[in-house]
Order: sequence, then structure tokens, then C-alpha cells
Amino acid sequence: MTAPVRTDVPPPAAPAGRIAAHRRPRSFGRFVAESQARGTLVVQPRMGFSDPALMRAGLLATKAAADGVVGTMTIDSYTRVNDEPSAVRALNSGVPLNGFPLTSYSPHTSHWVLDGVRDAGFPVQIRHGSARPQRIVAALARLGLDATEGGPVSYCLPYGRTPLLDSVRNWQETCDFLAGLRGTGAEPHLETFGGCMLGQLCPPGLLVAISALEALFFHRAGLRSISLSYAQQTSQEQDRDAVHALRRLAAELLPDTDWHVVLYTYMGLYPQTRSGSLDLLERSAELAVETGAARLIVKTTAEAHRIPKVTENVEALRVASRAAARHRTRPGARDGSAPVPPAGAADNAVYAEARALVDAVLDLDGDLGQALLKAFARGYLDVPFCLHPDNAGRSRSHIDASGRLTWSEIGAMPIGHVTDRGRRLTAAGLFEALSFVQRRHDRAARTAASAPSAPAPSYASSRPPLPSSSRPPLPAAARRPAAHRQHTQEVAP
Repeated sequence: MTAPVRTDVPPPAAPAGRIAAHRRPRSFGRFVAESQARGTLVVQPRMGFSDPALMRAGLLATKAAADGVVGTMTIDSYTRVNDEPSAVRALNSGVPLNGFPLTSYSPHTSHWVLDGVRDAGFPVQIRHGSARPQRIVAALARLGLDATEGGPVSYCLPYGRTPLLDSVRNWQETCDFLAGLRGTGAEPHLETFGGCMLGQLCPPGLLVAISALEALFFHRAGLRSISLSYAQQTSQEQDRDAVHALRRLAAELLPDTDWHVVLYTYMGLYPQTRSGSLDLLERSAELAVETGAARLIVKTTAEAHRIPKVTENVEALRVASRAAARHRTRPGARDGSAPVPPAGAADNAVYAEARALVDAVLDLDGDLGQALLKAFARGYLDVPFCLHPDNAGRSRSHIDASGRLTWSEIGAMPIGHVTDRGRRLTAAGLFEALSFVQRRHDRAARTAASAPSAPAPSYASSRPPLPSSSRPPLPAAARRPAAHRQHTQEVAP
């Protein structure tokens, strides 16, 4: 099937527009660094539409939402598994997709979406979720784009049954291709997704380790503009330790590299109340400011109910940007510029655990791709509740009475000397853990609504300890079809 061309999409207004679409604005990494230097947290939505006019309108709306915004084009489920024929059939039938089918539209259509939108003050990143990203990355490069995300582990294990061996090979080819773009004058940017494995119930030490290892994988391929991800979890205090640990590892592992940390607002079950969801979003913005993270991927008030609209994404960007600005200028905060972490902030349990995992993997093989394969084969890296055949599946986690994510079973991971193990998780306990953040923020919102004069509960409020029992079943979310997993809340209708 040939790539469809939308007949209702006008050509660019003038030849100058086409030239502008190919002119290289400042790099994605440089834009983020300059924003952080002036004290602005960069905020970014999760958004993708199959209708080109709606995709363009969404980008324009987010561009105007706040100071320091980057645009997102999230790819649809068919395209991320290289099923272009199904994407084209849907487009020709008028069936909306859950993202922009970059490799199925003609370059004319995609150029029109970006013409006059992407510029020096508004970079655009392609987000996809593919273990076979070569066609997607080649397509974004043809459009003059140079920022995307992923990784050989994080875009493989949660999404399907693609062998890890194939994903490592595919991502090596992709990184080599992106690094080659540096010869054209571009500075391609690649973001690890490793700090977001399965979105929840993965203790921070493993998230930090995988994010750092994927960043090092990118670096060894020749990339020099990299961001390292981390997803907000269940404890603000533990999250602070995690981001400090990730920044320390990045400084140790990535010399001669323009790097920054990108924080994701909580990726698990989101609060159902409007005030609860906004409170969680604001807490993530504050966490970013406190820890020196430079960019925040936001979530909206619609996350618990349906795919967000453009207006809801715009609201989330504005709420997060204002919360970050308030927190940066609060009494006692450093005025304007990025915060300096307290001395010794990274000397914490998360760093010790992550460093032990990173060192164990690097000792397995001089080739990092081979080292990652050996690490999963031996269970040195083992993602809890992950069904992928190449994941050992012997690790389990739980939430302790203080709200921290800790290990209950570590399998063969070499962290026994630096971590404590807690109680096993039951089936009932697993449900409680999955909904822990949702329930806490909704409960706080309802309490505040019924007694507005009462002080709001602390973000680190605890819950009763979980009962101990046998090994729990896997969450239903892990059993969803691969094409619809994880990214179902990252796009809009």
C-alpha cells in the first residue's frame, strides 16, 4: 500500500516555509539546557493524533501553553510494531489511530504538520515505543527532526515478545544511524525510557540502573546529547534519592556529553478526582525542581477516565509550569537558577543499589549490548511483574509502611549486600499497591473537600502494612495486547 496523502492538507504557504522546515534549529538538548539555565522547567505533553490537521493544531496549542515547552508527536500502535499496512487501511477507512502514523503518511503531509510550528523556540520529539525503530527514525530524520526516545531494554521488555537479542541489534543500528547525523551538523538527541519500566512497582534502584545503562549504550554508539528518564513513584523522599542517584551516575558514566534528567509524572493508576490528579502533577513538578531535573513529562486530569484532549494537555502543561515556578521562588529557594543538590545527596540507598547493578552488568562483557543480554540471561537485571520471555521473572516488590518501593524478592540480582527485603506481596496486596498512589491522592482530595479548613495529608502519608502470603499473580495491565500496552495514556483521540 502506498503512503496516503491528505487531499485536504494544503501545501506550505511558500518555498521559504519548506526551507524553514529543513533548517536546523538549535538542538533539543541545547534548548533544554538553556531553559534550565534561566530557571525554567521544560514541560512536555504525551500526545499524538492520526489526523494531520488535529496533530498540527495540538502542536500549536501546546507551543503557546507556557514558557519552556517542547512538542510531542506520539506514534500509533500499528507503526510502532512496523505494521504499516494496517495503519494505511485504517487511514483510508477513516478510522482514527492512537497516534501519528509517521511512516504511513507521505513526507508532504508530515512536512505540512510541522511547517511553521517547529522552530528554535519549540523543538519536537518523536515518541514511539518500538523495539524495531529503524523505519521510524529514518522517517523523522527525513523531516529534519532529530529527537526521539527509547532503548534496547525499555522499548522491548514491556511491550511484547520481540527477543531482546533482536532489540539490542535494532537499537545498535538506530543509534549508529542517529550518531551519523552529527556529520550533517545536527546534534541528535536520544532519551532513555529505562527509568519508566512498566510504569510502577519497580524499585528505583533498578529503574536508575537501566536508565544509566541505556544512556551509556547510546554514548558508546557515538551520541552526545542524551536524557535519562525516571518516573515518579510512591514516595517523594525516595524519588528525590533516585533522581540524585541518576544524576550522579550520569556524571560518572557520560563524559563529554550534554545530558539532562527527564522526570515522568506518575505512570500508574492515576487519581480519579480532579483535585487529586492536579495535586499529583504539582508534586511531580516540585520534585523536578528540588532534584535538578530539567524536563517533565506531564499527565492530565483525564488519565483515569479516557485519553486526554488537547485542552487537557494544555492545562497540565500550565499547571506544571506554574507549580515549578512557585516552588523555585519559594522562601529559602535559590532565586531563578537550577538548584544545587545538597552535599552527599547522592550517597543514598538508591545509588548504592543502582551502582551495584551497573557495575555487575559492565563486568560481564566489554560490548554493552552483549553485557545486557548476559545480564538478563543470568537474572542480574530482573524487572518485577514483567512477562517477557527474556526476563527472569524472579524479582518481586512491595510498598512498605512508609510508602517506599522495596524488594520482597531479588532473584539473582547482585544487590543482596546493599538492600533490605520486605514481606511478600499477596494478590490483594498487589491490587492495593497498584492503586496506592491513586487512592492516596483521591482520599486527600475528598478529605479536603469535606473539611476545607483541615490540613492536607502529607504526600508521604502511609498505609497499613500489606499482609504476607504466597507469590502474587501478575497485574492485568501486563497481560494486555502488546500494541496497546503502556502508551494507551500517552495519546489523545
